[in-house]
Amino acid sequence: MLTPLTLLVQPASPPSLFSFNRFSHFPFSTSISATTTSASDLLRVVSRRLVLATKTQSITTMATQEEECKGNVKAQLAKLFEVSLKVTVPNEADVDPLIAACTGKFGDYQCNNAMGLWSKIKGKGTQFRGPPAVGEAIKNNLPTSEMIDSCSVAGPGFVNVVLSKNWMAKSIQKMLIEGIDTWAPQPPVKTAVVDFSSPNIAKEMHVGHLRSTIIGDTLARMLEFSKVKVLRRNHVGDWGTQFGMLIEFLFEKFPNFEDATETAIGDLQAFYKASKQRFDSDPAFKERAQQAVVRLQGGEEKYRRAWAQICEISRTEFHKVYQRLGVHLEEKGESFYNPYIPGVIEGLTKQGLVEESQGARVIFIEGINIPLIVVKSDGGFNYASTDLAALWYRLNEEKAEWIIYVTDVGQQQHFDMVFKAAKRAGWLPQGDNYPKASHVGFGLVLGEDGKRFRTRNTEVVRLVDLLDEAKNRSKVALIERGKGEEWTEEEIESTADAVGYGAVKYADLKNNRLTNYTFNFDQMLNDKGNTAVYLLYAHARICSIIRRSGKDVEELKNKGTLVLEHKDERDLGLHLLQFAEVVEEACTNLLPNVVCDYLYNLSEIFSKFYSNPECKVIGSDKETSRLLLCEATAVVMRKCFNLLGITPIYKI
Repeated sequence: MLTPLTLLVQPASPPSLFSFNRFSHFPFSTSISATTTSASDLLRVVSRRLVLATKTQSITTMATQEEECKGNVKAQLAKLFEVSLKVTVPNEADVDPLIAACTGKFGDYQCNNAMGLWSKIKGKGTQFRGPPAVGEAIKNNLPTSEMIDSCSVAGPGFVNVVLSKNWMAKSIQKMLIEGIDTWAPQPPVKTAVVDFSSPNIAKEMHVGHLRSTIIGDTLARMLEFSKVKVLRRNHVGDWGTQFGMLIEFLFEKFPNFEDATETAIGDLQAFYKASKQRFDSDPAFKERAQQAVVRLQGGEEKYRRAWAQICEISRTEFHKVYQRLGVHLEEKGESFYNPYIPGVIEGLTKQGLVEESQGARVIFIEGINIPLIVVKSDGGFNYASTDLAALWYRLNEEKAEWIIYVTDVGQQQHFDMVFKAAKRAGWLPQGDNYPKASHVGFGLVLGEDGKRFRTRNTEVVRLVDLLDEAKNRSKVALIERGKGEEWTEEEIESTADAVGYGAVKYADLKNNRLTNYTFNFDQMLNDKGNTAVYLLYAHARICSIIRRSGKDVEELKNKGTLVLEHKDERDLGLHLLQFAEVVEEACTNLLPNVVCDYLYNLSEIFSKFYSNPECKVIGSDKETSRLLLCEATAVVMRKCFNLLGITPIYKI
């Protein structure tokens, strides 16, 4: 019997990246045959799945109540209601508490089990007369806890919970002393792979790569905050038949090709286009390019060095983007997995999964009317071959328990087929259990005309130019505000970086990733509304309040006492306490916009608190407590910025 992650024939260990002697001699094609599914259909399907996931799945496991629920109010309440439910309906096994934050005026949280339980127990000789009676029993059987002030039952058995103000204040102050990391989720995985960005060698990174890079980085940050070891993988397109064309063109333009630098070659995109034009128009060049592929894949030294030279020039260009965005990745491109493909295909074949079809070798997937082609009719490999090999490697060699692929929504079906093939092979369990693989799809970036974002000459926009434009506009706005006379050049540059790049990131992340969004500099750099600029300025204002007090906030954390007497203080405290469960939800469903929504609401709730004359901070008899509340808000905002890859600013 095979273990879940074992192949019948293990692929041989690969040589180093630049050792080609065991690479396949088959041409590698970057094309893939697949039917297309509309984005709107995918959005509906995935949205339904996300709703179900929210109801049924929680990323936090509960080993011990105190440690694993630390900071997560919803999880702590769930533990209390779990005890009550076992007493209330002792004959009903595995009843999970259904806890939700309240939006109405009856409480802070709500337990919604009564109606579901009534449908199970009615007609079984139960003592209860309906859902309200079940709700009353759940309320009465709750163990005593310092976190609960009061409970009430409303409607068909909803148990509303009002949290204790004293407990809330103590919990926030404890976080200030022990650090925000104590509020991190605790997922049931130790190692995850996040596969994102993934540009193609010899092509410019354009706005199409923006979403994958930004979303992938945020998902990685959320998991890292949750103490998961995250392998940030850049699956670059660094292998395939196009390299014969590029290498031959490099030889032609630069006889001493090793002297060819980024400066000498110039625009890499133009170099690629020129080589493609030559390939299409010159039969002799085309023949030489095809031979170059064979020599490259055969490991011939000269061709290997030329390939490495082209890859390195591309990496230099990619680095300019990653440096601006503050994104860190480890490259493991297509070429890295190429040596594993034959062994993986052989193992799948011995398991009886691979079949012959019209000259190609394919895996049939139940419920999908086209097969997954793993070896083309000409014997070459394709995307599916590489992705299966990469998935095998990540499960077996890197021991990942969650593998997350961040690509556009158009690749949903491809990855769905790859994952189903892996389940057929026994690499992944059936259902939604770990280890598992997830595809994180996203929509298009549109121009103001509603079409795919391009320049006026119909070229896609270079990402580095887009980011520089955002920074420059931010810098101009700062100078117009008179900061050029007040600040040093270094302060202006660093603030323009934070605001400009942060604005681009937030404008993307605040949207549900499955939807398209319109790229508009004026909107994203507006200092009013739901923008990074507004939020960064809000954080800076809070820091300014604390500075103006003249108090040592670190000393106040240990010697002062936080209280939540006024309604606006309590509302702010409650929202702060919901941070942990919000990050958990964002991690579980892989939705960064959940964090953005929380952050914007936090700034609005703080604004309401601070602008209320009854909640005066500096000079009031509650100054110490309210300064601590300001600091707690700033700490949580900074962690939200960190998760979103945005650098906070401390003065405006």
